[in-house]
Amino acid sequence: MAKTAQATKEVAKQKKGKQEDTSHQSAKKQAQSVEFSEVNETETKAAGASIDILLDMDIPVTVAIGRVEMPVRRLLQLGPGSVLKLDKTIDAPVDLYMKQTRFATGTVVVVDDRFAVRIKQIIGIDKAVQDVSGT
Repeated sequence: MAKTAQATKEVAKQKKGKQEDTSHQSAKKQAQSVEFSEVNETETKAAGASIDILLDMDIPVTVAIGRVEMPVRRLLQLGPGSVLKLDKTIDAPVDLYMKQTRFATGTVVVVDDRFAVRIKQIIGIDKAVQDVSGT
């Protein structure tokens, strides 16, 4: 009987070992090679020839009148009536951004009791890229 119990234990160990091997193998991912077909330029030009769909899209424009940096401790102390002194003077131009890219400068004006911006300068693509990269 002792031999039967020992044989049963050995069979159980073998089954457990096979299950571990199977789960270990399934955990490994197998890489497969893939072939990509060549794309002709004429195919891409036909699809992208018209940008009319982009011309009617709305894009958010942000006007930055200035910036300030402060410790979080000071930020948490702010409340109604607090004043933040910005880094720009009153007569300094404001910056206009599309996403995080500066594309123009201007001056703040009032139109029909609303703030507005009069564009002073459109920044070229080279300058805009330079501003983003920080160089």
